[in-house]
Amino acid sequence: MKTPILALAALLTATAGHAKTVCGTIGPHSDYRVATETNLRVVEERHFNEDVELGIKGITTTAGGDAEYTLRKFPNHTRALNTMLRLAQRSSSGLIPGASLPAECYFERAVRAFPDDSAAWLLYARHQYMLGREAQALSMLQKAFELSPEDAAINYNLGLIYAKQKKYAQALPYAQKAYALKFPLPGLKQMLVNAGQWVEPPPLPAPAEEAAPAADAAPVDAAPPGKP
Repeated sequence: MKTPILALAALLTATAGHAKTVCGTIGPHSDYRVATETNLRVVEERHFNEDVELGIKGITTTAGGDAEYTLRKFPNHTRALNTMLRLAQRSSSGLIPGASLPAECYFERAVRAFPDDSAAWLLYARHQYMLGREAQALSMLQKAFELSPEDAAINYNLGLIYAKQKKYAQALPYAQKAYALKFPLPGLKQMLVNAGQWVEPPPLPAPAEEAAPAADAAPVDAAPPGKP
């Protein structure tokens, strides 16, 4: 049943105030991007092992409950957000067993806590796209691109949305850049090939050769004039 999910998504994305009301305040937390190995280990060893990450089972509660605990400590914990994305795909209600908030809240809280985290915006965009909210997903991907224009996954996902909209001229530069950055999935390129719209990017310019020093140039370690 997608209607309740879409209604919730509309509420969350309407205003920051509504989102904060639905998704709650964010308590003491840390930035996953700069967390020390010691601080991460304290949380991950007790709440985020491989079974939790894959959404198979939890350690102290359900996989959703342990992923939620991880995200309360590190709201932009990329792998835990991926777990929520995975678990949300299995739910038709927008609720994840063991988690106390609607699935979308974990993405909203990540970008509220760290609006400069492009990976969090990318994952929020993927969640929005999963809900059928293409315009919101595109807007979030554009925000992610502003923050990290050289990120292969962001370029790929932007190109994918434009290609699915048949806006091939807009999709192509993102696709070319994603593959130049070695993005591994071939789907976007194949879509453009099938539509007769793929163009191989021009080769990167060869690095300029260093000019040979002039014959009469003084060596770097030469003594100043008048000195032995």
